[in-house]
Amino acid sequence: MTHGFETLAIHAGQEPDPRTGAVVPPIYQTSTYAQDAVGAPRLGYEYSRTANPTRDALQDCLAALEGGQRGLAFASGLAAEDTLLRTVCRPGDHVVIPDDAYGGTYRLFANVAQRWGLDWTAADLSDVDAVRAAMTKQTTIVWVETPTNPLLGIADIAALASVAHDAGALLVVDNTFASPYLQQPIAHGADVVVHPTTKYLGGHSDVVGGALVVADDQLGADLAYHQNAMGAVPGPFDAWLTLRGVKTLGVRMDRHCDNAERVVAFLSRHPKVAGVLYPGKPEHRGHEVAAKQMRRFGGMVSFRAAGGEAAAIEVCDRARLFTLGESLGGVESLIEHPGRMTHASAAGSPLEVPADLVRLSVGIETVDDLLADLEQALG
Repeated sequence: MTHGFETLAIHAGQEPDPRTGAVVPPIYQTSTYAQDAVGAPRLGYEYSRTANPTRDALQDCLAALEGGQRGLAFASGLAAEDTLLRTVCRPGDHVVIPDDAYGGTYRLFANVAQRWGLDWTAADLSDVDAVRAAMTKQTTIVWVETPTNPLLGIADIAALASVAHDAGALLVVDNTFASPYLQQPIAHGADVVVHPTTKYLGGHSDVVGGALVVADDQLGADLAYHQNAMGAVPGPFDAWLTLRGVKTLGVRMDRHCDNAERVVAFLSRHPKVAGVLYPGKPEHRGHEVAAKQMRRFGGMVSFRAAGGEAAAIEVCDRARLFTLGESLGGVESLIEHPGRMTHASAAGSPLEVPADLVRLSVGIETVDDLLADLEQALG
C-alpha cells in the first residue's frame, strides 16, 4: 500500500512496541546488548555504535520520507558529509561544489578534505553548462544545494543528475532548505540526499544530528560500514527527539511557507530593502525549475539591505521576535548576518557572500507579529 507523506512521517519505522503496545518507539538508552550465544546477537544488536533500535526507527523513517533504499543517521550534518566523502572518494579525486553553499560545507572541503587530497571546484549550479565545464576525469561527486544557502539559488536536479551520471559521478543533494516534504531529490535522479536533521526535520532547535539517504543498496551498505567504523552516530535520545520532530514536519512546513510568503511580500515593498531572494518570486531566475521540483518554496528568505553592510547588521541587532542566532528550520524565527556568522569561513573565497545580506529562517509564529518586528527592525 502506498501512503502519503504525513502518514509515513508518523508511522514509517514506528510500529507499536510488540511487547507493550507503546505507540512511540522506546528510547533504547543502552551501549551494549545481551547475546543469546557466542556469535549470535539477539536480532543482530551487539553494540550501539553499530546499531540501536531507536536509531534504526529514525533511519527507516527518513528513508521512507525521501523515497530512498536506506537511511543512515549521524551525530551532525557535517559528520554525515564527512562520512560520505571518505566512503565515496579517494585522495586525488575531485568534487564540483556550489559557488553558494553552507559555510560549514565549504570549510569541510577547503580546510579538511583538501588536506586529505580531495580536490574541488566551485561552480554556478544554476548553469548546467558551467557544471559540465567544471568536471574533470577525476570527478566523483557533483555536490548540490537547492535552494542554496544563503542566496536561495536553484539547481535543476534532473539535469545535473544527467551530467553527473554521464561522467560516472554521483549526484549528492543537500536538501536542508526544502526538507523531504517540499522536495525529494532521489525522485529526480539524485544518488544521495544529505540532511542536517538539526534543522527542519528535528524542527525544535533542541537536537543536533545529520542523515544520509541513498538510492542504491550497495552504496547504503558501504556507508553503513563507514558509519560504524568512523563512529559519528547520534545517541538514542537524539534519534528519538529527531523522530518526534519528524512527525509534524508536514504541518510545520505548510506554516513556514505561509509565513515566508507574507514576509517576502512585506520586504518586497519596503524602501530599505534593496532586493529579496526567494524562489517563490516569479522573477527569481530559478522560479520555473523550483516550481517543477518543489511542492512549495520553503521558509528561508534572504534580503539585501539598501544601506549596505552597516544597515544589514543593524537590522539583525534591532530584531526582537526574530532571534539573532545561527541555524534554521526551528519553530521560532531566526535572523542572522551570513557574512559575519554562518558563512564567515567563506570570506575571501569564491563562496564569499554579499556584506549587505540578511538571512531569515521564518518560523511558525503569528505572522503579523513577525511583520511588526521586521518593520521596527528596518526602522
